[in-house]
Amino acid sequence: MKLNHLNGGQQLAVKYYTVAIILFVAQIIFGLLSGMQYLVPDLLLGVLDFNVTRTIHINAMIVWMLYGFMGSVYWLLEEESKTEIVGLKLGNIGFWLLTTAVTIVVLVFLLIQSGPGDDFTRWFINEGREYIEAPRWADIGIVICMLIFFYNAAATFMKGTWSGISGVLVLDLVALAGIYIAGMFYTPNISIDQYWWWWVIHLWVEATWEVLVGCLMAWGLMKTLKVDRKIVTTWLYIEVALMFGSGILGLGHHYFWIGTPEYWLTIGGFFSALEPIPLVAMVVHAVYDAGARQMKGNNNPALAWLIAHAFGNFFGAGVWGFMHTLPQINLYTHGTQWSASHGHLAFFGAYATIIIAMIYIAVPYIRGQEGIGSNLPDGGWKWKWSLGLLNLGVVGMTIALLISGYEQSFIERAVGGSTWYGYFAAQIHPWFVQGMEWRMIFGLVTAVGLVLLIWDLLTIGKQKQA
Repeated sequence: MKLNHLNGGQQLAVKYYTVAIILFVAQIIFGLLSGMQYLVPDLLLGVLDFNVTRTIHINAMIVWMLYGFMGSVYWLLEEESKTEIVGLKLGNIGFWLLTTAVTIVVLVFLLIQSGPGDDFTRWFINEGREYIEAPRWADIGIVICMLIFFYNAAATFMKGTWSGISGVLVLDLVALAGIYIAGMFYTPNISIDQYWWWWVIHLWVEATWEVLVGCLMAWGLMKTLKVDRKIVTTWLYIEVALMFGSGILGLGHHYFWIGTPEYWLTIGGFFSALEPIPLVAMVVHAVYDAGARQMKGNNNPALAWLIAHAFGNFFGAGVWGFMHTLPQINLYTHGTQWSASHGHLAFFGAYATIIIAMIYIAVPYIRGQEGIGSNLPDGGWKWKWSLGLLNLGVVGMTIALLISGYEQSFIERAVGGSTWYGYFAAQIHPWFVQGMEWRMIFGLVTAVGLVLLIWDLLTIGKQKQA
């Protein structure tokens, strides 16, 4: 497909979106494999072990969302700044550098599954930190790519015009590169190591990603509903103000478990639930404003996914997070499938939905159109069914994991007292097993939704609207 009608930033964004979708597929495939290995532990034993499928499942999720965010920023960059992107060649180098690193890391995970841990393996094989297993050379490459990303955005806005959205975005990109460095240095003290590890695992996600999502939501609402810029910018500022408190202090519900003072559990449990509130308010206010001014949306799929994001973020990150990070509850739920339940709904609701919305905003322009209305030749059944199935699948997995996590919390923690006997008794209990089975069923529903989503993205807008 020729993309000559797109500006330089948008052409680069299409590359990021393409790799993001490929990694999204990898996340679902390896997630299904990991789910099956819970039920059939001997599945692919010695060929593709559970620790490998789980690692790729989680890392593919993190990286595809990172690609989606970067693609979204590159897409809006020139339009928001009202000038050509600065350092486009460098931006393309950053894309290929990141993609090459991701490819090599995945191949290493697949081909080298076991062995001793030493300085060599930490630099070239696996760093050994859960969720950020990428070796040190890849970590450095990621930071370099983030700095290139920051330069492209900051230099472009400096050359063109600034806005409230661009100001917040540029400052956030500094943290996007900086906080990742917190997980790159070695310390033999496990508590100190875990302290900095949480800065990457949770603060990188809860602070920098949430603010980035706020910028994308503000821009997306202006594109789809023609909302007044003052409205979305005001709520974006409130989001940033809350993030300084909730994002940083919200980390405290992890600190207690690594040997820090007990008061961190209470502080963290309260503040970690506040983050999604401004985004929900932004969407509600924007929709109300559009209705009051009788504005009509010009992209139904994108608007539907933006609304799905508002409520998915609120329930996944807010309600589900608050539900199990309260100190009295977290004492029993920490590290169980209850945590996985929160993780599935939060990552999908808070991040996947907004990226899909931004891709749908881009699609009509890629096809040389202005928007996607309700007058599609096929009635738009593919995007509607993919929206329904993806959300149904993720919510179903969330409930199934919650049931298994509840059983673990009761038998393994409350009754078994966190002993090995309690752990194994919980793992073979019918409630746990049935929850894992239902997780697989809804995982397949999610996979069908993804297939429909890709089919729709490849075909929507190719035929003339009725």
